[in-house]
Amino acid sequence: MTFRLTALTDPATGAHTHRLAWLASAPGGTPLGSAFLRLFHSAEQSHLAELSLDVHPAERRRGVGTALLAAARDAARADGRRVLLAPAAEGSPGDAFLTAHGFTRALVLEFTRLDLAGAPLPDAPLHPDYRLISWTGSCPGERLADFTHARTAMDDTPMGDTGFGLMVWDEERVLAAAKAVADRGELLFTVAAVETATDRIVGFTELVLPADRTGDAQHYGTGVLPAHRHRGLARAVKAETIRRTRAEHPRITGLLADTADHNTAMIATNHALGYRPTHRSVEFRLDL
Repeated sequence: MTFRLTALTDPATGAHTHRLAWLASAPGGTPLGSAFLRLFHSAEQSHLAELSLDVHPAERRRGVGTALLAAARDAARADGRRVLLAPAAEGSPGDAFLTAHGFTRALVLEFTRLDLAGAPLPDAPLHPDYRLISWTGSCPGERLADFTHARTAMDDTPMGDTGFGLMVWDEERVLAAAKAVADRGELLFTVAAVETATDRIVGFTELVLPADRTGDAQHYGTGVLPAHRHRGLARAVKAETIRRTRAEHPRITGLLADTADHNTAMIATNHALGYRPTHRSVEFRLDL
């Protein structure tokens, strides 16, 4: 099959990543597939590149995906990257394609959904030594340093064999993440657990609601600092998120979450709150 690869300029450049892009097209200009290569700027992820590759179903098995992969792989190597990551739904054509091209399974994610219309209000009593606070959008200035420290609760999130490294959050990054959500027209809603004795944030969960406030909302980070675990705080902050979403955003029909399949504690929390599995995704790894 004859086709052409065109390198594109991707405007989606952030403070911590930038992307390279390629379009595969037929001689007449019909798009056949595309590839995006995300390159991380931080020192902890400077060895990584992340690939998103898609070929139209009618154009598969004609060498388009292989050519797009080769272009992205060569660019990653030229940029000094040593590991290429790529996601695919378990059992999908992408799963088979990546396996055939030498990628190995590095991490499996369980995707779940809570049906807000059908789920009962969650029962998650809050431990008496804590209280809950919440905000929409960017973290309030008086809580910013506190919340930034609380994000270290996710430093030990299971990442399998991806070699992803430690993602370091500072105040600038916290604010930039909130701004990115707002710039898309979406709403970031955060519920945090505060230790009453110290008035410090020790746990949190984040939810991103779509711009039109309809359909499904997506959970982002959830974490509890190690010294405060096993007290039901993750369940409590998520339960409050469920209650508030149902009360304040009645057109939101479901909440989506994804969790590493060996993060058994968070999976148990989600299941106890009524989240049900929808599918599994694999993060594949290729050593360059």
